[in-house]
Amino acid sequence: MPLKESEQRLRVTPEGPGVYLMKDARGTVLYVGKASVLRNRLRTYFGATANLPNKIRRMLEQLDDFECIVTDSEAEALILENTLIKRYRPRYNARLKDDKTYPFLKIDLKEEFPRVYITRRVLKDGARYFGPFATAGTVRQTMDLIKKLFPYRSCTKTITGNDPRPCLEYYINRCVAPCTGFASKEEYGQVIQQVILFMEGDTEAVTQDLQQNMERSADNLEFERAAVLRDRIRSVERVAEEQRIKVDSNLVKDMDVIAVAQGTNETWVQVFFIRHNKLVGSDHFFMEGTQDEQPGLVQSQFIKQFYGTALTIPPRILVQHPMEEEELITQWLRDLRAGAVRITRPQRGDHKRLVDVVAANASQGLAQYRVKWLNDSNVTQKATEELQEELSLPMPVHRMECYDISHIQGTNTVASMVVFEDGRPKPAHYRRFRIKTVEGVDDFESMREVIRRRFKRLGAARAAEAKGGAFAESSGDAWGILPDLVLIDGGKGQLSAALEVFLELGIDDVPLASLAKENEELFVPHTPEPIVLPRDSQALYLVQRIRDEAHRFAITYHRNLRSKSSVKSAIDMVTGIGPKRKRTLLRRFGTLKGIKEAPVDDIAAVPGMTRSLALRLKQTL
Repeated sequence: MPLKESEQRLRVTPEGPGVYLMKDARGTVLYVGKASVLRNRLRTYFGATANLPNKIRRMLEQLDDFECIVTDSEAEALILENTLIKRYRPRYNARLKDDKTYPFLKIDLKEEFPRVYITRRVLKDGARYFGPFATAGTVRQTMDLIKKLFPYRSCTKTITGNDPRPCLEYYINRCVAPCTGFASKEEYGQVIQQVILFMEGDTEAVTQDLQQNMERSADNLEFERAAVLRDRIRSVERVAEEQRIKVDSNLVKDMDVIAVAQGTNETWVQVFFIRHNKLVGSDHFFMEGTQDEQPGLVQSQFIKQFYGTALTIPPRILVQHPMEEEELITQWLRDLRAGAVRITRPQRGDHKRLVDVVAANASQGLAQYRVKWLNDSNVTQKATEELQEELSLPMPVHRMECYDISHIQGTNTVASMVVFEDGRPKPAHYRRFRIKTVEGVDDFESMREVIRRRFKRLGAARAAEAKGGAFAESSGDAWGILPDLVLIDGGKGQLSAALEVFLELGIDDVPLASLAKENEELFVPHTPEPIVLPRDSQALYLVQRIRDEAHRFAITYHRNLRSKSSVKSAIDMVTGIGPKRKRTLLRRFGTLKGIKEAPVDDIAAVPGMTRSLALRLKQTL
């Protein structure tokens, strides 16, 4: 949008609260935001953009128009913002993935013999709903559990009580058979009430009710039915024990605990549902469009979008990160619940440990998701095919190599080479390099050294193979296998450095590209404009995964070297302590810290050491 036009538009923009929609030239909504003062908020987009997140700067490059909707209050703006994000699903907003079709468990109490079933529509019909659940698989697991514990009917037939015989479920204690009259309407209603209490987390009330029924059956000499109820009590108690979480009983018993684990463009949100001091459920949700967003903002967006459709809101919500708009969101939740709601970020105690547990689950869940993605052959094949097409590569991308440089202010500079084959990591072919010829901070020259060393090894492997050897693929040696794509972590400078080495070594049959992290743009030789992959493309996800893996591998090697050099610089400064005495000291005390804390007499007692040498070592350390 031209600057002059934006200034004129801003002059007539309302100063009150409301929602704004950013649109591209085709009218597609790119971003939805809210503001207490619309004019001031929009002005931040059309001034200096240096302080704006990278994602917003990319959005502004496509911006052609904006629209404002004025509301009576900031609270109304929050609700409208949430509604419009769900309707338009703007690519630059953090948003729940597939949030329109979350499943619920429904129990329609208006039915004479209520059933428990899955629904995706929540109506104001007096029925009891439980959810939302993240996936249909999650809700089915819950149904399987409660069906094992409580013998409600799963059939859809009309119940008359006159059927001649019950079905198999009755004989395996999965139904009380109201169809044959074996259970009255009141007895069946007790089973449904137990299901409701269990879903609410009140297992004590469930076991108490079952205990009374068992004792009544025993008094009536119905020992077989009493035994079935006894087994049911044990099952409920076992599940309740598995759900039990250590929470101070003097604090709020009902709460949700939320933590996030951010990936490159997606975020795994883990939620623990605690009712009556028991973990009654745990679920995860995906937020997409979260690139460059702060965790607190992603967390706030999740809370707004999740609880906007949730049927129950607990009195307390524990969160991992500081909240964006905490006061406004808290008041909105109070209005939805028609009661007290408190959002807390615990700093210590049981609640802090609980948040840490949920955060660990979120990190583990995201890691498992990535592994699952990498092992999905259909997805990885699609990713490599997309990458071949986008980069105009002559051959399918069977083998990718990615390189990254790591250092701290030019010290202990190292590099990594990681390999993916058919979209999956090949750890056996990973290699690491210690930079030998570069001093100080010079990523470009470091990249030249790494590429030169790697592809000189490739040349040696080819020469050996040409002489009739079996150095390359037959032996599985990583140096001798020609990659289908070399990916450099960095921008145009790193790409140019690698290309210079290719020209120097006469390599013209290996495609080369670099991935600039700031805007996730791909650069290829002889093409000035970057290649921008769609944010939801599998190809982008693949190159991000291999780039992140190269970065992780390089950082790990760098930390190891830095740790070793810190030990060397401290102990080797002491005259009289050589490699042999140093090894003996480290074997005896384990670490440099252990040596520093050890008494002089203990150090002097180490074989090969003397008291004077021990004193010099302690003084040096």
